Amino acid sequence: MNVKRITTSLLGFPLVVIILLLGNKIVVDIALAIIAVLAISEYFNAVEKVAKPVRWVGYASCLSIALIHIVPQEYLDTVVTLSVPTILIILFAQVIATDMKTTFKDIAYTFIGIFYVVFFIMFVAFIDGMKDGKILIWYAIFAAWGTDVFAYIVGKCIGKHKFSKVSPKKTIEGCIGGTVGAVILMLIYTYVANNFWGMNYSYLFITEIGILLSLIGQIGDFAASSIKRFVDIKDYSHLIPGHGGMLDRIDSLIFLAPFAYSLFTIL
Repeated sequence: MNVKRITTSLLGFPLVVIILLLGNKIVVDIALAIIAVLAISEYFNAVEKVAKPVRWVGYASCLSIALIHIVPQEYLDTVVTLSVPTILIILFAQVIATDMKTTFKDIAYTFIGIFYVVFFIMFVAFIDGMKDGKILIWYAIFAAWGTDVFAYIVGKCIGKHKFSKVSPKKTIEGCIGGTVGAVILMLIYTYVANNFWGMNYSYLFITEIGILLSLIGQIGDFAASSIKRFVDIKDYSHLIPGHGGMLDRIDSLIFLAPFAYSLFTIL
């Protein structure tokens, strides 16, 4: 077992708990904005091998997460919807202003990074701001990190069949074990929520959500790996011992966050 990986997880998890449980909406949004800056910086450093990303637009977009709480709820959908074409307009304006020194390829990699990192992280903030969001957000975390932990353990112990060249160390056994483990964690959490916090969540629906989010999270993990393979790096950075960079740590969580938010509106 990777001792550094386990130690970092044990030390980092309480910090996440403190911020999400004790932090108000402003604290959580600012914390997520900082995470977004770190993650998109790692992404830009990675793709800089093949393009020249427009960093200032990426970093400026991270600020939107820190300020999302000031947008009235009735205007939030409109603001978020318009943010996508607005960013694209700004990027094309950069091409014009630089007389094409900033190329289409540069803004394409930039736009993907903003959408992949910043826009997806924004949905974590949306979940936190929902009714009972302080409870619901842990379903997303258990789906993502529970899958990571159990996939790692099961893969190390009994993993024999390789899953994909995109991430050569991952096994089919690990992927299945990750999903099963995440669902079990979410069901235990549901028991606590229903019996101690007055919730009335359906165990069947949580099981279905758990399976779906776990699988989406694993696709997110593979997506992050495919980018790393393309630019020929092992980790996005060495920020977190045993885990690599910030983006390595949150790749599955941010990928499933938009889907979790949609499903939680039904729940």
